[in-house]
Amino acid sequence: MQINDDLTQPVAVEAARLEWIPSPVAGVDRKMLYREGDEVARATSIVRYAPASAFPAHVHAGGEEILVLEGTFQDEHGDYPAGSYFRNPPGTSHSPASAPGCTIFVRLWQFRDGDKVQIVRQPGEGDHAAVRERASSARVLFDDGAEQVRLETWQPERSVTVPTERGLEVLVLSGELEVDGQNLGAHSWCRFPAGRPFVAHSGSQGADVWIKDAPLQHPDVLRMPA
Repeated sequence: MQINDDLTQPVAVEAARLEWIPSPVAGVDRKMLYREGDEVARATSIVRYAPASAFPAHVHAGGEEILVLEGTFQDEHGDYPAGSYFRNPPGTSHSPASAPGCTIFVRLWQFRDGDKVQIVRQPGEGDHAAVRERASSARVLFDDGAEQVRLETWQPERSVTVPTERGLEVLVLSGELEVDGQNLGAHSWCRFPAGRPFVAHSGSQGADVWIKDAPLQHPDVLRMPA
């Protein structure tokens, strides 16, 4: 399966227009934003857990990066309410579930070879960062020199430019953005290659955004199994 797999081209996906696709586990559905592969895939998705649903215990052979968007995500290590962010590097394992139900943003098989950094940020955690022009707040969730992940709040009805020296992914958490003439509401996602300017216009309520500043695919990204 190939979805938005041309990393040389910018892409913007209004998630509200996508259908939920059932996963192999009852009660767990997906909206596929980017995908290369079938059930084992290099992928970026929005995943919805129905109340009382659970995924079997599994090992993250290719690593997993998650931002909780709604509800509470859970595993045997604890509860992760909306706003939680964590990285499960290759070799880690858990048994994900959600008693109340939740929606999460997930990136799979996009870790670099040798990247073993595991972190958990509960809501509100992270380092305060310099605030870019026309934003009102910024926090860094992760930065290892090869990539940086931030949460930012952008002021209402403003034009915001974000450099794309390495490549950029942006997820709208709340509010609305206009990007290249396309209106993007909550849970919409953009991906821009290096050198392609990213300019967004925030709506009347402003916008909260998740931003990953990194190559769209690291040169030493983990190889998928044959």
